[in-house]
Amino acid sequence: RMVQDAVVRQLEIIGEATRHLSKEFRSAHPAIPWSEIAGMRDKLVHDYFGVDLEIVWETAFRDVPALREKLLAILGKR
Repeated sequence: RMVQDAVVRQLEIIGEATRHLSKEFRSAHPAIPWSEIAGMRDKLVHDYFGVDLEIVWETAFRDVPALREKLLAILGKR
């Protein structure tokens, strides 16, 4: 349960962080699904009993690594 909670919390943080990026930055990088990331955060934070842990796990192990690579490329670190 602690691992699940930790993964959910990190996804919430990622989603919240996207909201603090400027519209210009998000528009300049349309390959990143900014609205989907923010939407995932909203679902995790507000849909207390409707969080599908399979989707959370799939996001954490499939989508987050791909997102990381895209962000590193944007930052010039890949």
